[in-house]
Amino acid sequence: MAQRATIIIPTYWASASDALDAPGAYDHATELGASQPELERCLASLEKVRDLPRIILLVVCPLSATVEVSRRVHEIVRAHPRLAVTVVTNVEAARIADRVGELAPAGTGECVSLRGYGAIRNMGLAVACILGCDTVIYLDDDEVVTGADFMRRALYALGHETRQGLPILAKTGYFYDRAGSPLADTSRAGLANRWWTKRPEFNAWMKRALASTRISRSNYVCGGCLALTSRAFAQVPFDPFITRGEDLDYLFNLRLVGLDMWFDNQWSVRHLPPESREMAPRFMQDVYRWYYERAKLVHASHQNELVAVTPASLMPYPGPWISGELDERVRKTALIRMLVTREHLGYLSILRRGRAEAERYARDHQDAYLRFWRFWPTIVDGLWSNRELAALMED
Repeated sequence: MAQRATIIIPTYWASASDALDAPGAYDHATELGASQPELERCLASLEKVRDLPRIILLVVCPLSATVEVSRRVHEIVRAHPRLAVTVVTNVEAARIADRVGELAPAGTGECVSLRGYGAIRNMGLAVACILGCDTVIYLDDDEVVTGADFMRRALYALGHETRQGLPILAKTGYFYDRAGSPLADTSRAGLANRWWTKRPEFNAWMKRALASTRISRSNYVCGGCLALTSRAFAQVPFDPFITRGEDLDYLFNLRLVGLDMWFDNQWSVRHLPPESREMAPRFMQDVYRWYYERAKLVHASHQNELVAVTPASLMPYPGPWISGELDERVRKTALIRMLVTREHLGYLSILRRGRAEAERYARDHQDAYLRFWRFWPTIVDGLWSNRELAALMED
C-alpha cells in the first residue's frame, strides 16, 4: 500500500461574463452563481470514504475571475470541515510555474499550469510532489464516489507486481453513467456519427475487461478514476500539447517507456456530467487530437530509447484512431455533418481548412512532448517536498 496518497480534483469555473480560454475547450465549466455546483456534490460523496487522504483542488478559471471563483470554492470547502483540502488557484499555480521555469528551459513552465487539460494534470502532479505524496488519485468534479471503501479499492494492487513480475504503477477504474451502465450508449449512433464513434470498439474492449480477472492490462483510461504511483509519474508527465484526451494519451506515454496502464474491474465512480451538445468546434479539437497523437507516436517510434506504440497493439480500441483509417473518418464525418446538421459553415470550414491546419499542428508539435518529457525528472526532483512552495498552500 502506498505511503502517502492524495486525491486530485480539477474543478472548472467561469463567471457569467468570462469564457475559458484554453488550447482545447473544456467539457464544462461551472457558472459562478450556480446553486448546485458539481464540486459540492463530489465533495459530499467523499465525506463517507474511510481513510480519506488530503484532497488537492485545482481551480481552473479565467484570470479575471480568480478572486471571485476562489472565494466561492473556499465557501464550498468550508461546508465540508471533515475533509482536508488544499486549494490551488491561479495565484499558487503561477508561483509553481515560475519554479518549474527555473528548473527547466524557458517555456517549460507553460507545460505545468492551470490552462489546458494536460498542463492542468501536470499541475496536480507538481503539487503532489511539493507535498511529498507518492500516490495520486484523480477524480473529476462531476463524479461521485459510491462506496466507503473507495480508497481501499483505489490502492488495491498498486505498487505490487503481477504474477508475471510486471509492476502495477498506474491503474484505472471506470465509471457508471446516469443509467447505471459502464458501457457507452449506442442508441444515438445515427448517420452523423457513423464514422466518428468509438462506442462499438470501446464496448467490445470493456465487456472483455469486466469479465476478466480483477487486474488486467488496459487499453482504456478513465481520467476521473485514475491512480498513479510516483514511480510512474516521476518518469512520465501528461502531454500539455494535446487538445483533449490527455488521460488515454497517458497510457500511450507509459507504453513509450515500457510501462503499462492496468484496469481494475472492481474500482469505479459514477459520472453525472451536465448536459452538453456536440458542436463543430469540439469535433475540430478531436481532429487536432488524433492527428497530433498519430504523428507523435510515429515520431516516437524512431527514438532508440523508446518502445514503439502501434495501432495493432491497441485493438480493438483505440487502435483505429491512430491508424490510416483516421483520414477517411475525418473527411466522411465532416462531409456528412455539413449536410445533415445545422452547423453547415462550421463543418464546411473543417473540410476546406481544418484538416490541413490539424495536420500542420501535428507536424509542428510531433516532438514537443518528448522534449518536455526529457526534462520532467529534473522538475520532479526540484519540486519534491519543497518547503517554500508547500507553505504557500497551507490552510
